[in-house]
Order: sequence, then structure tokens, then C-alpha cells
Amino acid sequence: MTAATPTVAHGTFTVERRYDASPERVFRAYSDPAAFRRWFAEGDQWTVHHWDLDFRVGGRFSGTFRFGGPENDTWFNDTEYLDIVDNRRIIISYVMGRLIGGEKERASASLATTELVADGSGTRLIHTEQGAFFGEDGAAHIPMREQGCAEMLGALARELGEAA
Repeated sequence: MTAATPTVAHGTFTVERRYDASPERVFRAYSDPAAFRRWFAEGDQWTVHHWDLDFRVGGRFSGTFRFGGPENDTWFNDTEYLDIVDNRRIIISYVMGRLIGGEKERASASLATTELVADGSGTRLIHTEQGAFFGEDGAAHIPMREQGCAEMLGALARELGEAA
């Protein structure tokens, strides 16, 4: 690696989704520990190794997960809740990465805002993320993170009883 090789790529994206559920119901899917775990971390081929959620301003969420078989990487998510306005807004900062030999190898650090806006009898959810993605291939991870967020919001739809 030369001195001119970038080691951090910065990216911002927004993913929007409309749900036929009230803002209160969507907010509960984030604030209720069992509901949040179901749509955020569980699913076909996912293994949850560690899970801890303290949903409050200053609280933290941490988890470790693996998709697929034991030959695949285990990933971690360390989150802090920076701002919560019931039924309206959740702002977090988080670091994601892989566990390598028990050590955390950080892949990114992000600031994410989830807004819940009443839309008729439903809710328009707006997820905006600003991230720093580490390594020479960091820029390649930005669209993958955006796709991952869109897929998670599909899992939230299923949690709310809607088609993904």
C-alpha cells in the first residue's frame, strides 16, 4: 500500500419504505427487544452468537452474527443510541466488522438516523446513513451496506405482517 492509497471511503445513502402500520407500531418493532431481534438478526441461515439490547438514549446494542455455515465470518455490531424520540426518531452511531481470532476487525463506522413519519394510516420510514468504510476496498462496501439496509427493512415489513 502506498501513501496515496485511500484507507477510508465516505458514503451517505437514504433508504425509504412505507408500512401499513402506525408509527407507534413501527417504533415498537425497534424498542421491543424480542421484536427487534426477530427482524434485525434472525432469519434463514443466520446464527446469533451474542445479543444485548438497552434501548434508551445512552444505551447500547451489541451483537455477533454469522450468515451461512461455520466457514463464514462472524460479524459484530456495536451501537450506541444517541437520540430517541418515541414514535418519531432514532439516531445511532455504530461500528461493524468481523471477529478474527476473537479480535474485532472494524470494517466501518456509521451515524444512522431512522425517521418515522405518519402517512395516512401507515408510516413512511426514512433511514439515512453516513458512514466511513475502512480499507482499500471500502468504497465497494457502501452499496452493499445500502442493499443490506433495504433487506433489513424488508424483514421489518415481515415482522409487521406485511409482504417484504
